[in-house]
Amino acid sequence: MSINNTERLLTYGEAIFEGISQEMDRDDSVFVLGQGVDDPKGTLGTTINLHKDFGKNRSFDVPIAEDGILGVAIGSALAGLRPINVHIRIDFLLLCMNQLINMAAKSHYMFGGSVSIPLVLRGAIGRSWGQGAQHSQALHSFFMHTPGLKVVAPTFASDAKGSMIAAIRDNNPVVFIEHRMLYSLKEHVPNETYEGEIGKARRLREGSDITIVAISHMVIESLRAHKLLEKIGVSAEIIDPIWLSPLDIDSIIASVEKTGRLLVVDNAWLTCGASAEICLQVVERLQLHKKIHVERIGYENTPCPTTKPLEDMFYPNPSVIASKAYNMMHPNKKSWSPSVAESEEVANFRGPF
Repeated sequence: MSINNTERLLTYGEAIFEGISQEMDRDDSVFVLGQGVDDPKGTLGTTINLHKDFGKNRSFDVPIAEDGILGVAIGSALAGLRPINVHIRIDFLLLCMNQLINMAAKSHYMFGGSVSIPLVLRGAIGRSWGQGAQHSQALHSFFMHTPGLKVVAPTFASDAKGSMIAAIRDNNPVVFIEHRMLYSLKEHVPNETYEGEIGKARRLREGSDITIVAISHMVIESLRAHKLLEKIGVSAEIIDPIWLSPLDIDSIIASVEKTGRLLVVDNAWLTCGASAEICLQVVERLQLHKKIHVERIGYENTPCPTTKPLEDMFYPNPSVIASKAYNMMHPNKKSWSPSVAESEEVANFRGPF
C-alpha cells in the first residue's frame, strides 16, 4: 500500500507514512497508537487514514496518558506485536521515562535475552510556531545515553522511509526523531520496501578542508552553508550520521583524518549533548597521532524561546555555520559572516504542531 505518486518525489512526511503503511501491509503484528493518529491531518500526514485502511484495531487514538499508553505499547511488544507509539512532541516522552528507560530499554538484558521489545517511539523536535520552552525541545541525547535504546534522526525522505522500516523490523526499542522543519521537504523515494542500514552514516558532500557533521534539520542548513563556503574556496565535507545510537563514528573519524578539522552542528544544547559525544569520540581516537581542530554549534544554555526574533537568534542557521567553519580555517583573519535569507521551510512552516 503506497502513496499514489507517479514521480516518486515524496515529502518527508509522506515517506514516513509510506514506510509505516507498507510494513502494516506486510506484517499484521504492526500497529499504530498515539494522540491524534486518526486526526484528518494524520500527524502531519504520517498516519493519515491508517485507521480506515487497516481498521481501528491497528491504528487508534489514545488518551492524554503518556505513561500508561507506553505501558500498553511495551506490553503488546512483549506479547509479540510491533507497536509504533506516536508522540507528536518529543517533550511528552518525559512523562513516561520510567517505562522507556527502566522497562523498554532493559527488559531484553534483564531477562537474559528471552524477551524482546520491538517498539518504535516517534517524536518531533525543534522550532515550530513559537511553542517555546516546553514544546520545542530536542532531547535525543537523553536516549543516546541509555543502553538498550536505538536512536535515529533521519534528515531526508528516502532515509526516513528506510529508517522507519528498519526500526519497525528491529527487535529492540527505537526512538525515531523527526524535526518539524523536515516534513515538507521533498526527495526521490523508491517505491519498493527497503530497510535503511542501522548505524550507517551518509556522506553528502566530499571535501578536504573541514568535516561538518550535522544532525537532523541542521544537515539541511549545513548544506546551505556548504554553498556559501564553496564560493570563498572552502572545501567542506558534510556527513549526516542518521543513526545517533549506534553511531557510525568510523565514517566520521575517516573524514576528520583527511581534513584535520571537525565542526559538529546539532539541534540541541551543547552540554552533555550529541555534539559533545561525537567530538569526544573523535578526539579520543585521533589525539595521539593527528593534530585536529574541533568546534561545536548548538543551543545556548537557556530554554527554547517563544518569540520569532528570539527564535531567529537562538537556532543555528547557514550563516552561523559557514562563519564558524571559515573562522576555523582562518583563525587569524577577520571574521566573516555572510548574509542569507531565512530558510524556506522555516519561513513557510505553520502549526499547530
